[in-house]
Amino acid sequence: MSMDNHLHIGMRQTWGGSEAPFDFEVSDARYHTYIIGKTGSGKTTLLRNLILQLILQGHGVGLIDPHGDLAEELLDHIPPNRAEQTVYFHPGDRDFPIGLNLLTQTSPEDRHLVASGIVGAFKNLWPDSWGPRMEYILHNAVAALAHCPNTSLLGVNRLLTDPIYRRWVIQQVDDPFLRDFWENEYESWDARFQREAIAPIQNKVGQLLLSPILRNIVGQVRSKVSIPFVMDERRIFIANLAKGQIGHDKANLIGSLLITQFQLAAMARNRQPEHERRDFYLFVDEFQNFATESFTAILAEARKYRLNLTLSHQYIAQLSPTVREAVFGNVGTVIAFRVGFNDAEHLHGEFGQEFQPRQFVDLPRYETLIRNQSTDGDMHFQRTRLHPPIVTNQGRRERLVKRSRERFATMREIVENKLERWLKDTH
Repeated sequence: MSMDNHLHIGMRQTWGGSEAPFDFEVSDARYHTYIIGKTGSGKTTLLRNLILQLILQGHGVGLIDPHGDLAEELLDHIPPNRAEQTVYFHPGDRDFPIGLNLLTQTSPEDRHLVASGIVGAFKNLWPDSWGPRMEYILHNAVAALAHCPNTSLLGVNRLLTDPIYRRWVIQQVDDPFLRDFWENEYESWDARFQREAIAPIQNKVGQLLLSPILRNIVGQVRSKVSIPFVMDERRIFIANLAKGQIGHDKANLIGSLLITQFQLAAMARNRQPEHERRDFYLFVDEFQNFATESFTAILAEARKYRLNLTLSHQYIAQLSPTVREAVFGNVGTVIAFRVGFNDAEHLHGEFGQEFQPRQFVDLPRYETLIRNQSTDGDMHFQRTRLHPPIVTNQGRRERLVKRSRERFATMREIVENKLERWLKDTH
């Protein structure tokens, strides 16, 4: 399959007032890309064009789409020779849930990283009602379950409330400090204190996991989709997290868990020689919804593991100060569409004052101001008009959905029957 070395963006304005083609080298994407702009300014067109170019060139590509429109549209443009390499993950497809279980794909040395990632995903949903005791107990619960075969996040509530199940879990744990928490500290709490301590977890985490949509995804013991395989074998992973179909909290949790999986898969590449690490390009739209505390580590570490991020959203105030600092401190390419004046002032500084704030505010639709860091470290500044949407419509959406169901999903009735048996299992 042909590997072009460039990503074609649009037409740049030259000093003489004429236009010339503008593109990046694909390798520039290793320094990460940040895209900002108001609704309707052209962000989706750019994302679509970049993703399709990488797909057509044969690269490994992922998309996490909280709206669903771009994810669905891309399915119509997957070329026939890449159809079998495509995973379509759609939690809104309730009758054919695809399992997402971080616990059973965990190496022993990564268990606490997995626990931290999962806890961070939950914490991201309720930052204003999160306490250190809740985090402490939940982290120890998830870390303990990560030691167990044939388990899932649905075991959290059961571990906290079922002494027989808890005893079985503790028997699987080989970490002496983790065992000590469950055998001594947790058991030493009187019944009233224990109820008060675990009530926030039951009220928030437990209630969310009891949702049939989420339960049938994270409750599957075995995931048929391997994110390390997706990355290493240059597969296409499209996640349609349409909030209108599954709800805001569920979409944000699943998106955060997916990003955690990509992060762990990337970090596991430290056991690979550097020349064997294949580039994988992950696009995250409205990324502020999935930006957990560990997100800063992803931005700082991902490049050396060849996980190349493209992050897009609407305005800077959506980001916490920590995430904002991590983004602007680590991305090599910034692509700005039309923004409000506050964002224009900030971008004016990020662009080395190459453009005035008013230029960011007055951009027409489909026009961008770009700061691009090339692999030689040089910064380039351009005003660019996007190319029209790439048209390669293959009309393959229904076939790709059907094929992903067959290969990666489990029928809803089968999943629910297995979960019912798990509930009745006394261990």
